[in-house]
Amino acid sequence: MAYLNDNYLKLQAGYLFPEIARRVREFCEGNPGAASRLIRCGIGDVTEPLPPAVIAAMHHAVDELSVRETFRGYGHEQGYEFLREKIAQQDYRDRGLEVAADEIFVSDGSKSDCGFILDILGDENKIAITDPVYPVYVDTNVMAGHTGSAGDAGRYEGITYLPCGPENDFVPQPPREPVDIIYLCFPNNPTGAVASRAQLTCWVDYAREHEAIILFDAAYEAYISDPEIPHSIYEISGARECAIEFRSFSKNGGFTGVRCGFTVMPKSLHACTADGRKLPLHPFWHRRWSTKANSVSYPVQRGAEAIYSAEGRSQVGALIDHYMGNARILREAAARAGLQVYGGVNAPYIWVKTLPRLTSWQMFDRMLQELNVVITPGSGFGSCGEGFFRVSAFNSRENAEEVARRLQTVK
Repeated sequence: MAYLNDNYLKLQAGYLFPEIARRVREFCEGNPGAASRLIRCGIGDVTEPLPPAVIAAMHHAVDELSVRETFRGYGHEQGYEFLREKIAQQDYRDRGLEVAADEIFVSDGSKSDCGFILDILGDENKIAITDPVYPVYVDTNVMAGHTGSAGDAGRYEGITYLPCGPENDFVPQPPREPVDIIYLCFPNNPTGAVASRAQLTCWVDYAREHEAIILFDAAYEAYISDPEIPHSIYEISGARECAIEFRSFSKNGGFTGVRCGFTVMPKSLHACTADGRKLPLHPFWHRRWSTKANSVSYPVQRGAEAIYSAEGRSQVGALIDHYMGNARILREAAARAGLQVYGGVNAPYIWVKTLPRLTSWQMFDRMLQELNVVITPGSGFGSCGEGFFRVSAFNSRENAEEVARRLQTVK
């Protein structure tokens, strides 16, 4: 008899976004007239076309594959050097940060890497995760067997939860007790909060003191407009000895359907073995990739490379301006409606307090049924997300303006 991975039995209900899809589908089936008015501001999926520079580069790459002289088969498992060198130079070295091209690992997105990284981290690690949080961080640890069962509040045994709320501007302080692996995401999904240089320095100091590792998800760094806010954890002194950074082309270049991102694995980062030795993680991450994957397709990597061209940077800037314009419209509209609003300034997400006496799922149902607008209930991001909901700015300008009008009817 074949046996399944029993850790999957510990997962709570369905993954957040399939549950949203199920409720929306049932609503549309029961209200066919309202389905045409439905506007989705739930899942953080981009809506605007890929930048022209990316399209041109991908077309050219496909043409190269059509003739023997320029055809390419397997690429380097870390990703092609032409892309890794662009990333290392423009995202890091041009900003004065020490990152080498062979510390870059190209993948199909940071969501995947946040789960894959557990392949090289031991079961005995004590995990710390912010609450509310991107559900992937929690669920992948459950799947990997790094937690116990969930309690009545939905929190898993074996995870140290770091509460985030208005009282700490949704940026937690390090815990009093030592932990081994720390998940941080800034700009934050779902709250839209950002961490200051001083706050990140506090975390790096904690990680170095306790020989912990920070898993830093910087998927939304391109949306930072405040020059005082760090774009990378490596802007903090000492971070190369204690942090792994995940980035994505999904939200800056619109690659949610194309799939491409990367992880920075510094060669100076070490972890302990069961017998007390300290070994660098870089060779093990490389071995994981060379064994389990072949990176990303050649046309996609050429498309990602085009983001770093002058034309690509300008076009990506226009995309970000578009989505942040939506964020401003939605944030201001929610505030005019009398709702308490957070985020939406250096991030494409608006984090909104629910109406009095409504749970986040009740607010979801009211927004769906009365406004025909899909949002994301905060409780889906953790127990500290209860009482809030997330509104995504990834949409057309027409839809953002229409949602802003509908918000004025919230009662």
